[in-house]
Amino acid sequence: MTDTPDPSRPITVIDLPEAVAVFDRVEDLQAAFYDLRTRGFSRHDISLLARHDVLEEKLGRAYWRADDLADDPNAPRAAFVSEDAIGALEGSIAGGFFYVGSMIALAAIVGPASTLAASIAAVAIGGVPASVLGVLLARRAAKPHQAYYATQIDHGGLLLWVRLRDKTHEDMAVTILRAHSGRDVHVHGWSL
Repeated sequence: MTDTPDPSRPITVIDLPEAVAVFDRVEDLQAAFYDLRTRGFSRHDISLLARHDVLEEKLGRAYWRADDLADDPNAPRAAFVSEDAIGALEGSIAGGFFYVGSMIALAAIVGPASTLAASIAAVAIGGVPASVLGVLLARRAAKPHQAYYATQIDHGGLLLWVRLRDKTHEDMAVTILRAHSGRDVHVHGWSL
């Protein structure tokens, strides 16, 4: 392990190379991530630049460019969160509220004093509003994720780092990153 030379911001890096790329489109970044994963790279070896507020807190600067942080060991990292994971979260939220609303309506329908009018009212009062609320909350769940990508692109692109085990993985990662429109693809001799 090697310490970086800047004593005002000490950080320890690992003597293991890392490939770096900047992406201008979310779709290209995601395609590169999935391609890396299918080729045997661990999700733990793939990271992105952290959120804007984390960058400001750690680096103390309100404005930054992706190209300036690509080789900065002090740049905070974040795990990649796929669109599939966000979709699963949205589905869970919407489905959970739909389930709760359905159970409320079902309880009213199977009750001993249930009539057709009471059943319709139960669905209208319990099922439909809960479903609508679930859909609205699910849409809100994806907004921070979308804002993260937009902010990164506004600051020069989406940074992706890939820790490399050996020369074979280095060549494979560089090829994949370039194939998915990564720019400024290069390797530095350390990783976090």
